[in-house]
Amino acid sequence: QYARQRVANGTAGAVAAACRAVGARAVHVLVLNGDVPLARSETLQALMRAHVDSAAPVTVLVSGKGPVESPGYIFRDPHGKVEDIIHAQDLPEGLHLTPEINTGVYCFDAAWLWAHIGKVAPSKNGELYLTSLIGIAHSEGRPAATMHVADAVEALGVDTRARLAEAEAAMRDRIRRRWLEAGVTLTDPASTYIDADARIGQDTVIRPNTHILGTTRIGENCDIGPGTLLSNAQIGDRCRVLATVIEDSTLESDVRVGPYSHLRGQTHIERGVDLGNFVEIKKSRLGVGTRSHHFSYLGDATIGKDVNIGAGTITCNYDGVNKMPTIIADGAFIGCDTMLVAPVKVGRKAKTGAGAVVNRDVAPNTLVVGVPARPIVKAAAKPARAVRASKRVAKRRKAKAKE
Repeated sequence: QYARQRVANGTAGAVAAACRAVGARAVHVLVLNGDVPLARSETLQALMRAHVDSAAPVTVLVSGKGPVESPGYIFRDPHGKVEDIIHAQDLPEGLHLTPEINTGVYCFDAAWLWAHIGKVAPSKNGELYLTSLIGIAHSEGRPAATMHVADAVEALGVDTRARLAEAEAAMRDRIRRRWLEAGVTLTDPASTYIDADARIGQDTVIRPNTHILGTTRIGENCDIGPGTLLSNAQIGDRCRVLATVIEDSTLESDVRVGPYSHLRGQTHIERGVDLGNFVEIKKSRLGVGTRSHHFSYLGDATIGKDVNIGAGTITCNYDGVNKMPTIIADGAFIGCDTMLVAPVKVGRKAKTGAGAVVNRDVAPNTLVVGVPARPIVKAAAKPARAVRASKRVAKRRKAKAKE
């Protein structure tokens, strides 16, 4: 539920606008600025517990001097009680800054808050400061309580692009520390970017200039980078990914990719696949143990296990209107510089010669060559016949020699 502050008249005016929305339903009210994305839920819960224990009308979250542009400094009376919060620009002459900074996060007794919010007087600039309630509480003999936050960056307000960059840097550092403590090696933390929703398995090594984005999941004992981008990728255990971009795709365990490859569009790579440099794969599935070591484009393809994809192989999957499928069965051998003009199927243990343009289905155990590619002989049968013919020739020559 939202309450609208119709007149931008300060923080006290904003809280007053929420009075009707919150009303008498709450016993305590937590107030914080809307531009503090680094505030931890654990810190807010601790503040609320401290407030309940203190029985004070308000508890203020404070920090030591740090990277926060403060919405005020804490001033205490001779007895150590919080007397007031004063903004730096409003400091009386001769009054020096204190080592305690107001973070702008408060927990109020709800009844006291609603009874006193109307007593806030305008400041010199006409705004109604919520911090004025701290002085009111002290004047009534019920001074505010305080709780110190360990990390001042939690209260960093993001109201400029420079502050946004500072907050993002702090969040990245927080995330990196979490993974270092969880058993992940970051060889250069400063150049490693990991999104909050990413997950990384133990004993994985992340090398410099690597970006792990979105909901990426990385298994254990992997070696990722340098120069790698993973976005919403699923990476199994013991994978090696070098200088590669993987988007919205899955690698099963024991897969090697890179350098300079690109996997995208729900590609699925089964275990033990080896993909070398400059291999692009889109919306395809590669079976167990298949290899594509150099310079290939595989799009809208279903490729079986133990297939060899030669350098320069391209699936010509777009006919100008629709994307067409290519199917390559188990054990096939695709020669260098083969063009597979989809829709097309290559049968089990079939072979294509170097430079073949395959625009018809290839039967199992068949070798096709040429432009357009046409069958030469069954690939599995050729070696056996050649051996038998060779033996017959040798036998005839031997017989003639005896004569």
